[in-house]
Amino acid sequence: MARQPTHDLVVVVPGIMGSALADRDGHAVWGLSGAALRQGIRTFGRSVTGLTLPHDLGDAHPGDGVVPTGLLPDLYALPGRWALVDGYSGLLDWLEASFTLRRRGPGEPASAAANLVAFAYDWRLSCRFNAARLGAVVDEELGRWRASAPARRDARAVLLCHSMGGLVARYWAECLGGHEVVRRIVTLGTPHRGSLDALETLVNGHGVGPRPVRAAITRLARSLPSVHQLTPDYACLDSPGGLLYPRELPSALPGPDPALLLDAGAFHAGIRDAARARTGGTDPALVPIAGVLQPTATTASVDGGGERLTVSTTAGLRAEGGDGTVPRLSAHPPGAAHGHTPCEQHGSLQNNPGVRDSLWGLLAPGPAEYRDPGRRPVRLGVEAPFHLAAGELLELSVTAEGTPGGDRLAVTAVLHPAEGGPPAGRTLRNLGEGRYRAVFPEPPAPGPYRLVVGPADRPDAAVTALVMVGDAAEDGDG
Repeated sequence: MARQPTHDLVVVVPGIMGSALADRDGHAVWGLSGAALRQGIRTFGRSVTGLTLPHDLGDAHPGDGVVPTGLLPDLYALPGRWALVDGYSGLLDWLEASFTLRRRGPGEPASAAANLVAFAYDWRLSCRFNAARLGAVVDEELGRWRASAPARRDARAVLLCHSMGGLVARYWAECLGGHEVVRRIVTLGTPHRGSLDALETLVNGHGVGPRPVRAAITRLARSLPSVHQLTPDYACLDSPGGLLYPRELPSALPGPDPALLLDAGAFHAGIRDAARARTGGTDPALVPIAGVLQPTATTASVDGGGERLTVSTTAGLRAEGGDGTVPRLSAHPPGAAHGHTPCEQHGSLQNNPGVRDSLWGLLAPGPAEYRDPGRRPVRLGVEAPFHLAAGELLELSVTAEGTPGGDRLAVTAVLHPAEGGPPAGRTLRNLGEGRYRAVFPEPPAPGPYRLVVGPADRPDAAVTALVMVGDAAEDGDG
């Protein structure tokens, strides 16, 4: 298929922890991806002290010499729970192969014009700080691109953002004037109203690995303005009087910094109020792509001692669903354009075939013509563990909600080792009423995996769950 013409500058903004970090001497301090990930989970706690931020930093930089060096190319992990996220090299390669987009090569001078930019940032810091950095990069790159040819003088910026990257982009666009040069912001699983996963991490702490590693990473997460800005900006905590915002609880939750939690509410309100004042409540330039039908923490209760959160995948009596990390109610803000809603999990949205199909209509004059529009939709929700202890069997459940004939599918699951090696496959048992289940007969070896689940004859309908299998050293309390 010929590359589709793209006139604008496209900027890819990754999610939290999706950028590699180095110290002032150029030594990597964060870059756990691919084959290095499992070893890094075991050792990262030893060096995490150097990444922990000082109290009351606000929207500033700590001056510790840490700088972003690029986007992570392969599987990486989120703080607190080590839930895996796929990297960005596949997305960048696909964009360059599918559209008239080019990245600046490693040997090219910074003055060379390019219209595909990977924006790496220090994910520890406030989204406000990184929004200002994003604005400076877009101004420079867009100016260079516009000046490179007369036909490009009216080019604008299209931001393609995963997870927290969408909050960085929206703050720049709405609060720092970026909307003047933006044609479109596409968000993939962005928690526009926050995510309960972030709050659970701050309250309950890191839950994987030896006790010293868990404690060190918990201290890191609790020091980060960015993690607080990912906490829910909606009423999600049960109380006798109904659901409350986290900042409305009569007594402070253990773990989160109360000042950072209040500031996170102001951060979200700032975006919301600026957008409403500018657009009147309807913004066709904001296109959210939200994963659906995956079991997703939506509400929570505080236990009797006020020390821990117990999360639930329902709001009231109705299962809201989402991408497994971000509820749908958060991933699609009011007033935004209607975006694609794939049955996909948070860490795999950027590489989902259906998501890439939708990008054709957003980045090019027309959609790609290689799907049969007459084929019936298949919508699957997949429940699989994000972390599996050493020696445990992998068990998964699937529901085919809203799919005609969903109780008569041949559903398969294939476990692909991210570090290389032969895949293992299973056919799921049909339990009736659109429910399926499988247990792999042998415990998988330690390491990161991509678990691809879908009908045997419909690879376009597959859902990819990312699973980390620990070993005895990672899962013990030593």
